[in-house]
Order: sequence, then C-alpha cells, then structure tokens
Amino acid sequence: MIREVTTYSTDKPFSQGSATLPRTEIRIRGYDYSSGTWQFEGYGYVPSGTTGVSIMQVFGGSSRATTLMVRVYDGSLTNYRSPVLASNIYNKWFRLNVIHNADAGRVQIYIDGTLKYDGSDDGGSSHYFKFGVYTQNDPSSYMESRWKGIKVLRK
Repeated sequence: MIREVTTYSTDKPFSQGSATLPRTEIRIRGYDYSSGTWQFEGYGYVPSGTTGVSIMQVFGGSSRATTLMVRVYDGSLTNYRSPVLASNIYNKWFRLNVIHNADAGRVQIYIDGTLKYDGSDDGGSSHYFKFGVYTQNDPSSYMESRWKGIKVLRK
C-alpha cells in the first residue's frame, strides 16, 4: 500500500490560532519511547517541485520540538537545513532508515543502506516517529511525499 500525503502552503494550521505551518503527517502510535534504540524504516518518494518541507521527524527534543527532521530542499534530502543527505531524489523511491539510540543520545540516518548522518540527538524525554509533509522554510505551493513499507523496530 502506498500512502500519498499532501498539503498546500496556503492550508490552515493544525488548530485555529496556532503558529504552526500547514501539514499532513502520520504519527505512528503505540511506539512512543523514552529509552532504548528505535528504528524507522520506509520507502519514500518525493515528486519534482516539492520543496521546503519536512517529510520525516523524530519528535521530542529539549531545545526544539524535534530531535531530527528530514527535509526536502530543491531535490535534496537534508537533516534540518544541513547537511545534505542525498541529492537528486525527485521522482524515485529511496529507502530511509533512521536509528535513534535514546540512551546514548545518538541519531543515524541511512539512505538506501548508506550511512549519511551520525550525530547527537536533541535530548528530550519522550519521542515518536512521524512522516508526511510539514511546511518549512521557502516552501513550494504544493507539497507531496509518498510512502510504503513503513516499519518501526526496537533493538
């Protein structure tokens, strides 16, 4: 099953009066965690033209709402605004694996089986995974991501 997730930059926020930007996200319930090593795996697809959008998050951080945010800018996958994790990702499927070792405070991002990022998390005491489209800086008017084969694993 392929999940197609879309939003427009002119859509209303999550709730009236909220300062958040338009989004359509899928939260994976039943897998909230505060310790241990957890992994998100899924196959993602972003059509050309989609930019300025988060497509996957590890929610929960101490200095911001998230500990990791995989975004799309002009055909590149990034962790927040940088570093670039992969270029030329438009119009093709890629495998995304995000591993979060909450005990060690580390996150790793793999694209198609290759380690692209290994760094510290942003703390926080409770985490969960989300994927979809969440408007960020310099967005396109229409944003879309597609997903299949989603798994959450615990070591």
